[in-house]
Amino acid sequence: KPQLVASSARFYRFLEEHCPVVTETYYPTIWCWEGRVQTLLRPFITSRPQVRYRNELIKTADGGQISLDWFDNNDSLYYPDASTRPTVLLLPGLTGTSKESYILHMIHQSETLGYRCVVFNNRGIAGEELLTPRTYCAANTEDLEAVIHHVHNLHPSAPFMAAGVSMGGMLLLNYLGKTGRDTPLMAAAIFSAGWNVFESVESLEKPLNWLLFNYYLITCLQSYISRHRQMLEKLFDMDLVMKARTVREFDKQFTSVMFGYRTIDDYYEDASPCRKLKSVGIPVLCLNSVDDVFSPGHAIPVETAKQNANVALVLTSCGGHIGFLEGIWPRKCTYMDRVFKQFVQAIFEHGNKIFSM
Repeated sequence: KPQLVASSARFYRFLEEHCPVVTETYYPTIWCWEGRVQTLLRPFITSRPQVRYRNELIKTADGGQISLDWFDNNDSLYYPDASTRPTVLLLPGLTGTSKESYILHMIHQSETLGYRCVVFNNRGIAGEELLTPRTYCAANTEDLEAVIHHVHNLHPSAPFMAAGVSMGGMLLLNYLGKTGRDTPLMAAAIFSAGWNVFESVESLEKPLNWLLFNYYLITCLQSYISRHRQMLEKLFDMDLVMKARTVREFDKQFTSVMFGYRTIDDYYEDASPCRKLKSVGIPVLCLNSVDDVFSPGHAIPVETAKQNANVALVLTSCGGHIGFLEGIWPRKCTYMDRVFKQFVQAIFEHGNKIFSM
C-alpha cells in the first residue's frame, strides 16, 4: 500500500473518496519490480497511443519562442463547448517532449474524460529553432509563467490545472512555490519529481546509476545543445561543455552559467522544490517511489509536506522513475496513469470540496 501523507483531513478524505487509487495496494509487475528496471523498461514496454496535435509557437518577452502542442479534443461529448472545456497543461521531463509515452498516456486518459490538453515543450527541444541564446532549467519559471497566462487568456472560462513529470514536476513546483495562490491553476499533479537536486545528482553518480542513466542523460543534453551550437557558441565554450561526463559537470559548465548563478551550488539550491514546498497555495498531489534513483526516498520532504495543508504525497515502495508498471504485461495503463486520471477528474468534477481549504 502506498503511504499517503496529507496534513489536511479534508484533503485526505477528498482523495480517499474521489481518488481512491492512492489508498489501494499497488502491485508492481513481478518480473520487473526493481526501480532501475522499471525506469529502463517503461519507454519500451508501454504502448504509444496515437495523438494528433495542433502546434502553436508563442513569442517570449526576450525574443525567444516556445512550442506548444495542443490536443483540443473537439469531439468531446462531455464538454462540447470549447470555451468551458477543462484544460490540462502537461510538462515533460528534462529532455522530454510531447512525444513521450507517459505524455501520450496522460492525453489518452484526458481524452476519455472529455478534457483538452496542451504540452509545454521547453525551448528548442521539440525541433523548433532557438531564436536567442537561452535554453531552460528547473529553477527559472519565466517561460512556464508565460505559457500558463497564455493558455488561461485563450480560455478564461475553462477550468485549468497542470501536471508535471520529473523535471517538469520540479519546474511546476518551483512555480507554485513562487506564486502561492496567485495562479490561474486550480490544482497540480506531480510525478517522480527530484526534490533535492544535490541528492539526485549524487545518486546518479553512483557507478551503476552513472552507467544506466547519467551517461544517457548527458548524451541527450549534449545532443540538444549541439543542434543549437551556432546560437549558443556566442556565449559558451562549447568544446568544454561537450566534455562533460555527468549531469553535475554539464550544469556547472552550462546551465548554472546560462542562468547567471554564481556557483553550481547556488543553482541546485534554487532548483530544489523541497525549499519552496511550504509556499504552495493550491492543492497539489505528488507521486514518488522511494526506490527512484533520480529522487532518493530519503530526500523526499515528508515533514515539510506535513506543514502545508495544500500538499499531499503518495509514496510507493516500488515503481522507479516514471515507471509504476503493473500487471503481467504492462503495455497499457500504469499506476501513475491511474493516479493522474482519478486526480484530474476529482479536481475538475469535485474540486469545490477542497478549494475552501
